[in-house]
Amino acid sequence: MTTPSYIIAGNWKMNKTPQESIDFISALQEKLILNHKTSKDSASFNTVEVLIISPFTSLYPVKSISSQVKIGAQNLFYEEKGAYTGEISPLMLKGIADYVLIGHSERRQIFKEDDISINKKIKTALKHEFNPILCVGETLEERESGNTFSKIENQLTADLDGLTVQEIQKLVIAYEPIWAIGTGKNATPDQAQEVHEFIGNFLIEKLNSKNFSDNSKTPLILYGGSVTPQNSFDLLSKKNIKGVLVGGSSLKIDDFFDIIMNCYKVAMD
Repeated sequence: MTTPSYIIAGNWKMNKTPQESIDFISALQEKLILNHKTSKDSASFNTVEVLIISPFTSLYPVKSISSQVKIGAQNLFYEEKGAYTGEISPLMLKGIADYVLIGHSERRQIFKEDDISINKKIKTALKHEFNPILCVGETLEERESGNTFSKIENQLTADLDGLTVQEIQKLVIAYEPIWAIGTGKNATPDQAQEVHEFIGNFLIEKLNSKNFSDNSKTPLILYGGSVTPQNSFDLLSKKNIKGVLVGGSSLKIDDFFDIIMNCYKVAMD
């Protein structure tokens, strides 16, 4: 898969029935096609990848609706099969998901996923040729105590342990400050840029330590945390922010489409 310049990803979490998912992506496809036909700069569309990360129950029904909307799963288990009631095998996702979200803060906090299991999931996703989106981020307490960078460094160090240069290159990183998820409190563009720059430098150092010298092939870094049509342009305009992971605003087609349009505007500049 060709690496895009930006990714606009909608994480639906535990929302939308299969039919609601079909209706949404069908309508989104129509809006994207209409916009592409009327735009004066269609070339920029190829630089922005639109992604919907749907519930498992909607993956198969929506997998072939749109050639312009990629589909992602919200999780996977690191074993291929076995006595793991309630889990989703990578084999079950073959052919119906392009991306897999791994280590979302809700998985870490509510379901107590640790960095060891997240590392295993990343390796399993890569083995089965999915594009993993690894989520990292700090709590409000960690930010206020000045531990944002150390928390993220510890997460990345553990989550990327044992990965080769080629495997790290296939990742997408999503910075999601936990204190900004679903709270209406987004990090300011400058706050987000600061952390994205830190993550980017960490990845460059990680790759350089493996005798890698092409810094242009580092993973894209997305921002996630109360992203809206109103703040997305300013966030996406920052140098190190190469997309957004959208929660609540991805459930409303007009809001999500407006965020995509803001990304197109940034990509045209």
